[in-house]
Amino acid sequence: MLNEFVIRIGTFFLLIGVGIFILFIASEYAGQTNFDYLFWSVLLATVGIMLRRRRPRRPPSDRFSYVRKLRESKHPKREK
Repeated sequence: MLNEFVIRIGTFFLLIGVGIFILFIASEYAGQTNFDYLFWSVLLATVGIMLRRRRPRRPPSDRFSYVRKLRESKHPKREK
């Protein structure tokens, strides 16, 4: 339960970092560049990515299992 909470916090930090980066881009277009936005966006995105890396890998999907079975039946000696 705690691990899932940490992953969600990482997602939150990542999204906030992207939002602040958009503010940095907007300040650049306005001609009043504020590098504090860039600093905070990079910091929050980095912390978010580090927290999300704890997520376990997903199992491979079986979307094309029928196609694999057909391919293996045509070429039974071929390896993956």
